[in-house]
Amino acid sequence: MQNISSPAPAQGFSFSWKPILFVLIAALGLYYVKWSPYYLKSFVAAAHHSIGASILSDHPADPLAAALSYSKAYFLAIWKAAVLGVLLGSLIQVLIPQNWLLRMFGRAGISSTVRGGLFALPGMMCTCCAAPVVAGMRRQHVSTGAALAFWIANPVLNPATLVFMGFVLGWEFTALRLVAGVLMVLGIALVAQRMTGAEEVTEPAVLANTPEQENLLTRWMRKMWQLFWSTIPIYILAVFALGAARVWLFPHVDEVMVNSWYWFIALAIAGTLFMIPTAAEIPIVQTMMSLGLGVGPAVALLMTLPSISLPSLLMLRKSFNARVLVVVTLLTIVIGIVTGLAGALVL
Repeated sequence: MQNISSPAPAQGFSFSWKPILFVLIAALGLYYVKWSPYYLKSFVAAAHHSIGASILSDHPADPLAAALSYSKAYFLAIWKAAVLGVLLGSLIQVLIPQNWLLRMFGRAGISSTVRGGLFALPGMMCTCCAAPVVAGMRRQHVSTGAALAFWIANPVLNPATLVFMGFVLGWEFTALRLVAGVLMVLGIALVAQRMTGAEEVTEPAVLANTPEQENLLTRWMRKMWQLFWSTIPIYILAVFALGAARVWLFPHVDEVMVNSWYWFIALAIAGTLFMIPTAAEIPIVQTMMSLGLGVGPAVALLMTLPSISLPSLLMLRKSFNARVLVVVTLLTIVIGIVTGLAGALVL
C-alpha cells in the first residue's frame, strides 16, 4: 500500500490578517500626518514658490534661549510623525510575520537594499521619526543594508520634498538632489552592509515564527514601551542640546560664505549633525541663499540636513554597531561636500 504523506507547509507568504491591519494603520496614519498635508502644501509651493519661513529664522544669541525656541518649534512640527513612528516601529514587530520581513529585507546585497529604499518612499518621514521604525525592523533581524536604505531614503528621497524643491528652488536642484540621493542611499547602505558581513544577516528559514505566550495586545504594549524608552528620551535631550548649539552651527550669512572650501565642509558637518522637520531644508536654504550663501555650500546643506542627524544616530545606537554609525556619518558628510562641489559647477 502506497504511503501518502501530507504536503509540506509552504515556505512563501501565507495569508494573515495581521499584515492587513498593519497596512491599514500605516495608510491611515500616513494619510493624516503626511500625504494629505503634503498634497495641500504642493499647491502652496507652486503658487508662492515658498513653503514657509525658515525654522532657523530667529537668531537668539543666548544658547538657552536658542534651545528653548528651536525645541518648541521643532516638536510642534514633528510630534504627530514621531508618535506614528513609534507606533509603526512597535507594530512591525507584532503584526508582520518575521519570515516575511526576512524574505524581503533579510539578505545582504543590492536587491534587499533597493527594496528597503523603495519601502521608504510612501513614509516621507524625517530621519528622527523614521528611526523608531528602523529600530523595530532591526529587532526583527532585517539586514543592515535594507534598514539603512529605508532610514536614509525616507527623508532624502521623499517624493513630496522633491516636488516642493522643484517649485521653490528650481527643478535643477531637484534633479541633483534625486541623483545624489539615490547614490547616497545605495552607497552608504551597501558599504555598511559589507562592513557588517554575513553574521548580521539571518536566513529566513533559521528564524521561524515561534509561538508567543503573550496575547497580541500585551506583546504590542511591551514592544512599544521598549521602543519608546530606548529612543525617545535620548532624542528629546539631543534635540535640546543641538537647539542650543545652533548658535554656533548656523551663523549669520555674509559675503564670505559664497563658495569657500571652509563653508562647504562646515555646513556639510552642521547639516549632518542637526535635525529638522521634513522638507525644512528648503526654506532654510532658500533664506540663506537670499542672504548671500553660495550655491555650492547651499547644496551641501540641502543634501546633509535631511539625511541623518545626531539625535537619530543616538536613537539607533542599539540597532547598529558604533563603527557602522560612524561610517554612515562620515560618508554623509563626504557626499554632501562632493554634491555641493557638483552644484557649484552645474547650477
